[in-house]
Amino acid sequence: MEEQSQEIEPVNDAAVELPLGVRIAAAWSWRLIVIGVAIAALVWVIVQVRIIVIPVIIALLLSALLYPIVHFFERRRWPRSLGVLTALLTLIAAVFVLVWLIVSQLRAGFGDIARRSAKAWDDFLLWIESAPFGLSAEQVDSFMSQIWKTIEDHQGQIWSGALAVTTTATQVIAGALLTLFALIFLLIDGKRIWYWVLGFLPKRAHAPVDAAGNHGWMSVGQYARVQVLVAFIDAVGIGLGAVLLGVPLPIPIAILVFLGSFIPFLGAISTGALAVFVALVYNGPLNALIMLGVVILVNQLEGHVLQPLVMGTAVRVHPLGVVLVVSAGALLAGIPGALFAVPLAAAASAMVNAFVEKKWDPDIDPVAEYHRQDQTQREIKHRTRNVARIGRKGGTA
Repeated sequence: MEEQSQEIEPVNDAAVELPLGVRIAAAWSWRLIVIGVAIAALVWVIVQVRIIVIPVIIALLLSALLYPIVHFFERRRWPRSLGVLTALLTLIAAVFVLVWLIVSQLRAGFGDIARRSAKAWDDFLLWIESAPFGLSAEQVDSFMSQIWKTIEDHQGQIWSGALAVTTTATQVIAGALLTLFALIFLLIDGKRIWYWVLGFLPKRAHAPVDAAGNHGWMSVGQYARVQVLVAFIDAVGIGLGAVLLGVPLPIPIAILVFLGSFIPFLGAISTGALAVFVALVYNGPLNALIMLGVVILVNQLEGHVLQPLVMGTAVRVHPLGVVLVVSAGALLAGIPGALFAVPLAAAASAMVNAFVEKKWDPDIDPVAEYHRQDQTQREIKHRTRNVARIGRKGGTA
């Protein structure tokens, strides 16, 4: 009885004394901190080796874009090497044609643009003097000269901040060669590379990661193909507007719009501004205003029709998410970050959805299944060669 009547000593365990909500919040907090530190460390490593990472990402996007050509040959049981060669020749031919059109057209009209730009600037200075702004042509010219001098003095910092990647000739050539070699190997042996990387993970993680990777890859491929379509529509719209308004150099303008459209939001606007400038220099303010209206109309069509319907369906990323990831990518890695932000976000979204929905068969190890199929194919090829060799020997005899 005396033992029962003794008071129970208070528990000094803080985990028990704290409210449940505080304990849950603390548990979430330290886990989120660890995840944030890991992501920050990963981003830091990527930025340090960006000269290697950027070509590899470009190769991944190009391989996702060109893979349907290789798959077309595979479905018909044609040699895969022939499909890879066709895809590479298609890419090289497309790049060559675009560059040739831009260079040839601009070379013919660059001198005239420079002369007309100088004349338009002189006319602007005369208008400033006659307008009731209280400014003289000398003041405006001096102000612009100071701006240009500041840009020239800090052009190294501006370019490094904008591109977030060194642009010496040697590094550009090395990056282009690395992109080409990575693209060739991804098209030839991409599946083998994927399952080789997957083999480093624990066996129980093979199926989930393989399913997530496949969904991410399909999302990147859809993004690449849809982005080409969106860029083509932007280029045709602005180029056609330039033709109808009599703006010179419509072909280079359309090609630049096509290339710039791969940078979400900013690309088409900046290249469309070039069309407005050319219209202003050649055809006057009224024509430039109409050209500006065409550019705004095409961008509105892209933002309110193409992006929500076409891109949203293919990529499954909300437009607000696109804006945020593009802004974050530009902040972290400049133009390359803005260019790669949307496909990376699309791949991440598809992979997370695959994990959440558990889109894999836990009873199948995809790495072991791939090696089994690969071994079977090797044995079939070996038997076929032996039969052909025996047939040749018999025919010779």
